[in-house]
Amino acid sequence: MKLFRHSNRELSEASRTVYARFELAHTFVDFMAAFCFIVGSIMFFFETEQIPATWFFLVGSFLFAVKPTLRLVREIKLYRMGDVKDLAERVK
Repeated sequence: MKLFRHSNRELSEASRTVYARFELAHTFVDFMAAFCFIVGSIMFFFETEQIPATWFFLVGSFLFAVKPTLRLVREIKLYRMGDVKDLAERVK
């Protein structure tokens, strides 16, 4: 079983649930990152708000870094779920 295979998410009801939860988390993080960048961009128009705007950009950048991390963690979890199934079949 390999990572990042579309079929991994369809192995069982549990794998479909894991996939759905991670997709929701990924979408939420995506929206929050976009929100931070929009707020930071608006704030940057005002000289007195440039420091908080910079913080919004930093938080947004961090959230963008979380996105691929979520995908990797999801794929590892799905891989392990499938790997356990493979091991159980070998024992029979």
